[in-house]
Amino acid sequence: MQNFQLEQLINQKLNAQAISDYAPNGLQVEGKSEIKKMITGVTASLALIDHAIQQKADAILVHHGYFWKSENPCIRGIKGERIKRLLVNDINLYSYHLPLDIHPELGNNALLAQLLGIENLQPLEQGSNSIPMWGMLRESVAAQDFSQQIAQVLGKTPITCDVEKFNPNAPRLIHKVGICTGGGQGYIDLAYSQGCDAFISGEISEQTTHSAREQGIHYFACGHHVTERYGIKALGEWLANEYGFDVEFIDIDNPA
Repeated sequence: MQNFQLEQLINQKLNAQAISDYAPNGLQVEGKSEIKKMITGVTASLALIDHAIQQKADAILVHHGYFWKSENPCIRGIKGERIKRLLVNDINLYSYHLPLDIHPELGNNALLAQLLGIENLQPLEQGSNSIPMWGMLRESVAAQDFSQQIAQVLGKTPITCDVEKFNPNAPRLIHKVGICTGGGQGYIDLAYSQGCDAFISGEISEQTTHSAREQGIHYFACGHHVTERYGIKALGEWLANEYGFDVEFIDIDNPA
């Protein structure tokens, strides 16, 4: 398949044009025109690029690409080295950020919720393109038990806030859960205002703990990388199954 044809295909699947984002979605670095072999991963790191070079891949497909709105536009340092290796080896780089977070089938939120038994996801923000979502657990569960379940599923123990120790009004059982993978901890107050018993995200900030304790909402920081490795893998599998691409997912360990 031609590289620009592939971009149009994924754009349509993820409805990328309808979503305002912090970086361009789609083909970020142009390489060879014909694509057969593809490497997928969470972030377009040098390690992922080097693996793609070794495997003679035609394209790399990631969740975290380049050209973020707040970054220095100069092509130098590690950014310059990454882009140089892509260009020298004629490798296309595709990146899909928020469209891959919120997609109802292939999205990070949807797939993480599925793994944790959170059903019937609904938008936490107004509108169809809400970044955070909420859903209901199949069975209500105590916070400690839910933390253990998350650790078992993700292979990483989440950071929690000892909410019940600081707030006697905190729910003893968790049923309604808000979710936003990656760096979505800022949505915890919205989750509380919408009646969530708990909120799940990837990261935790200093103020997150106080929001959780003072409002009585359980919080689970599960890891940015860990919560966002499922969408890009699923997108690659969809491309392989539906269009016959040779796709390999590489999970480069990241404790953050």
